[in-house]
Amino acid sequence: MTDIVFDSTSVDWDKQQGLIPAVVQHHLTGKVLMLGYMDQAALEKTLTTKQVTFFSRSKQRLWTKGETSGNTLDLIAIDKDCDNDSFLVQVIPSGPTCHTGTESCWKDGNAHPFIDNLTNLIISRKGQSADSSYTASLFERGTKRIAQKVGEEGLETALAAATHDKEELVNEASDLMYHLIVLLEDQGLSMADINKNLLDRHTKASK
Repeated sequence: MTDIVFDSTSVDWDKQQGLIPAVVQHHLTGKVLMLGYMDQAALEKTLTTKQVTFFSRSKQRLWTKGETSGNTLDLIAIDKDCDNDSFLVQVIPSGPTCHTGTESCWKDGNAHPFIDNLTNLIISRKGQSADSSYTASLFERGTKRIAQKVGEEGLETALAAATHDKEELVNEASDLMYHLIVLLEDQGLSMADINKNLLDRHTKASK
């Protein structure tokens, strides 16, 4: 497992009476998952075990996320803010993060990355009448047509780059990304699967 470099010497523990708020973010999707609090012992255990651990204010003890449910948070990276009094914790979750069984403790779509909201909108179009939206018509026409559109948009993206037309490149790349998300959903996959594959490749290449 890759060592995680984090300088804890400048953390301002006194300002927060020994507890630092820790915002937990999904490393692959950017989605904010939960907020917890760490004392020095929780931070040390998190860095040592690579399993995110908090200080539970209700239980008044260290609490490793998933110690009962099994829904752990694998630590990828951790950083301090400019005032050294809050943490941003990048993780790969194993199962839902919220105790209610949802992926995130924030259910409002406005709190999630745009790409997630777009993906959810695309998913909602699946199974709808073909004349209700372009996306629904793509799903109804099937994998072959969706794959064809990805190929077409990929070619148009490459042509825009070859002619150095940046405005058109942005437009065509946006079309490509949209159709790729549709194709992934058609195949039961998502951008998170692509991000995970890229992360795995990066990790192997870094060893």
